[in-house]
Amino acid sequence: VKGLAVGDRVLAQVRGGFCEYAVTAATSARRIPDRMRFDQAAGFRINYVTALHGLRDRARLQAGETLLVIGAAGGTGSAAVQVGKLLGARVVGVASTAEKRDLARRYGADITLDRDVDGWRDRLRAAVPDGLDVVFDPACGALMQPAFRSLHWGGRHLVVGFVSGEIPALPVNLPLLKGAALVGVDYRQFADVFEREQAGRELEELLGWVAAGRLDPPAGRVFSFTEYREALTFALSGEGVAKTVFEVAAA
Repeated sequence: VKGLAVGDRVLAQVRGGFCEYAVTAATSARRIPDRMRFDQAAGFRINYVTALHGLRDRARLQAGETLLVIGAAGGTGSAAVQVGKLLGARVVGVASTAEKRDLARRYGADITLDRDVDGWRDRLRAAVPDGLDVVFDPACGALMQPAFRSLHWGGRHLVVGFVSGEIPALPVNLPLLKGAALVGVDYRQFADVFEREQAGRELEELLGWVAAGRLDPPAGRVFSFTEYREALTFALSGEGVAKTVFEVAAA
């Protein structure tokens, strides 16, 4: 193994979990910047590479464009808010509670909205009268169609996941009428199957932003290793922000 030494602080992606020790390929391990805490690093890789890959590679987000992030206080959502700002976008964050909307503003959202479906598109139009360029959507729930309808000509709607538990339908005439695109963002296939080298370069770029102080990833609630039941219940409740984290005590 070159470039790493015993005692280095690293992050890595491994199979399995809930364990005190793990083995990973050296190519998967990345040194953590000095300013980065372990709880920040634990949820960093998938969230932030997904956000950067989705916004820059798939949506071709340009400086000055308007980006809507659904679930803006969640793991990939908070990453998309931060990365979108670094790419020069005006960011509209959607979150379920006032507390989460406050967090989205702390992450960099210029405008925040609730996610109540009734009248939502009217509230969006009032906040962003010139429409949307890109939608980053990890939920693909009840707001998917209203958000897509709010894209202007040439807009891009990123399908990132189905946190809502639903797989919604979209009338296929909408992409035609708007000249808009529905674009899939699959981190696993991007990073593990088809474009490993590109994913690695993007992870290094993101860690460089952290090292330079341009990016300060939020950390979610931290549970001790013995509190796995409580941690799972909390993670599945939808109440948390960012990623729920296990802290494994040193041997």
